[in-house]
Amino acid sequence: MFDQEQWEQLLVSFLEEAKELIQSAETALLALDEQSADADTINGLFRAMHTLKGSAGLFSLDGFVRFAHQMENLIMRVRDGELVLNGEMITALLSALDVLRGEITQLEQAGTPSALDEANPELLSLLQTLGNSGLSAPPATTTSSEPVERQPVAAANLLASWHISLRFDRQILQYGFDPASFVRYLRKLGTLQHIYLIQSELPDWPDFQAENCYLGLELDLQTEASKAEIESVFEFIQELAQIRILPPDSQVEDYLSLIAALPQDEDRLGEILVASGLLTANELARSLQKQTEQTPTAKIGDMLVQDGAVPAIAVDAALQKQQQIREQKQHESALLKISAKKMDDLINLVGELVIAAAGGETLARQQGNPLLQESMSTINQYVEQIREIALRLRMVEIGDTLTRFHRLIRDTSKDLGKEIQLQINGAETELDKTVVDKIADPLTHLVRNALDHGIETAEERLAAGKPAKGVLRLNAYHESGNVVIEVQDDGRGLNPERIRQKALEKGLLNANEQLNEQALYQLIFAPGFSTADSISNLSGRGVGMDVVKRSIDALRGSIELDSALGKGCCVRIRLPLTLAIIDGFLVSVGDTPLVIPLDMVTECLEADAGYNEATYNYRELRGKPLPLIHLRQHFSIHSSKVKRQNIVVVSHGKHQLGLVVDHLLGEQQIVIKPLGSLFTQLKDISGSSILGSGQVALILDIPGMLQRMRERVRTPVYAHLS
Repeated sequence: MFDQEQWEQLLVSFLEEAKELIQSAETALLALDEQSADADTINGLFRAMHTLKGSAGLFSLDGFVRFAHQMENLIMRVRDGELVLNGEMITALLSALDVLRGEITQLEQAGTPSALDEANPELLSLLQTLGNSGLSAPPATTTSSEPVERQPVAAANLLASWHISLRFDRQILQYGFDPASFVRYLRKLGTLQHIYLIQSELPDWPDFQAENCYLGLELDLQTEASKAEIESVFEFIQELAQIRILPPDSQVEDYLSLIAALPQDEDRLGEILVASGLLTANELARSLQKQTEQTPTAKIGDMLVQDGAVPAIAVDAALQKQQQIREQKQHESALLKISAKKMDDLINLVGELVIAAAGGETLARQQGNPLLQESMSTINQYVEQIREIALRLRMVEIGDTLTRFHRLIRDTSKDLGKEIQLQINGAETELDKTVVDKIADPLTHLVRNALDHGIETAEERLAAGKPAKGVLRLNAYHESGNVVIEVQDDGRGLNPERIRQKALEKGLLNANEQLNEQALYQLIFAPGFSTADSISNLSGRGVGMDVVKRSIDALRGSIELDSALGKGCCVRIRLPLTLAIIDGFLVSVGDTPLVIPLDMVTECLEADAGYNEATYNYRELRGKPLPLIHLRQHFSIHSSKVKRQNIVVVSHGKHQLGLVVDHLLGEQQIVIKPLGSLFTQLKDISGSSILGSGQVALILDIPGMLQRMRERVRTPVYAHLS
């Protein structure tokens, strides 16, 4: 028996597994909603619900089990081809998954279950109605006194129908048992469709003994009872009869699916068959006892087939499951699950190791000891490898986050009366888990806006010469050391003139001020800004887009807009791969060290003699104007001027910018330290880092600097920045 602490640990494991299974079931349902019934998807859905129900039963979550059972029953009938999955069924199953998800949250927060069936009687009743739809009354019972071979039963009669084979011991009557009483008791469990009387053992009349039983029975029982419940009917005559309980041929596939869906717990053949319901514990015990009495010892699978306890095909399936479990256990021995907190602690320690190693290398260089420098260089190489491996451990695919929008789009499109299809590209793109966790809410705001404001109704689209069904695309890909996520629709697009009018009304723009389209688009991220004519449940209140902008800024990312009126809009988010450790390019202005993310550095140039030292300027680079920012004036750094200055050319997306600095100090691993709350409003700085010398270096916010250039300078020279 488990103690309280062990039960609590098991419950935590169940809750984590349940969340994964519910998400898996939801993904399968949404996939089935968009495509024709796929056998593999339906089987996966059934396995998820079967495992969920079985696991919940271990913790006596009765309401949870009842809900899951009704869902499983409906899915099973769909899988068996008895029902065709439709929109009403999918909606009901998705609603039921929401109920189960809410119960998981309740268990996590309060630790006690709620009465799911009492709180959601209408939904439970709907699931029962859908699961029982199409059932017909069972046929009349027929009886034959002739010994016959077991014949296939018509397909309509196979619903939950068991075949029971009984061969009574000659002395059963002498022990006071009436075989007919067992037949009468079976009627309480269900409907006896057929009864075959086996009388081939009757002796000739001179040898007949009235106190002996010479008969046998073959019965077809239609019931929802399990094999163990049917076997309990014969509990008192286990030693006085040969009892075989088999599912009908149509149900064997169900048991094979159950075998495949079993948790990877037991790798013993008999226990797999017992867990699937094909074999009872008593039958297994008798076969094991018989096995020990045989010499040489026979295989348990062969014995079960010879005794008629299970079909040979079921034993083969169980053997495959046994091999699968053993292979899975070998695979799991090479995997290790750890908590996110432990991973964060590891990353933090690796960061401190990077700083310490950089300090050692700086000290070795100052002392001028070649051997020490070589040794520290080797150490730094290993530290860099450790850093890369540690960061890769925290990288996860963004696909799980993106695929969850299938449900949002399905429900929202129905509420809005629109036809919308979701397309996802780049689901395998990897990103730091910390970033993935924080990007979900901003993406939700963007998707909702696209659904409500962007994509038109079917009537509007047809009138505009578009297909009735709108398309929303979620794209993810790597670009220059960043991850780019796009939310793109083929709707009505942004109206620059409409945005300008709203900006004038709200005082965000002067009547004489002229902005190009890109600059106008950025105004939609202002707090309280909305071009919607009416407020809906989804949007139109002027909140959301400013929250999106703040969230992206907090992740050291940037957000851009591309739009074509009447054709659609694309919101493009650029995010760093990680928020912990980056490769940086170290520069200085006077004695002030500054860090530029290395993946944004394109090239370095020498500033021309007689260079104009205005804070914001430009120069020509390969026939195109390159905007420049003189960092000494920009940050008001008081230091003596150097004879020769350098220009570091950085790029972000389609834009370039030149940063004028004094010294180029080279590449270095940079551990990002967040700025304190006192510096949250500091412009053009995204973080800080401690160098090996102990100095604090500020990390430049390149996307922010490009944005500030658009705000400060609105002349034709800088038009390509917007």
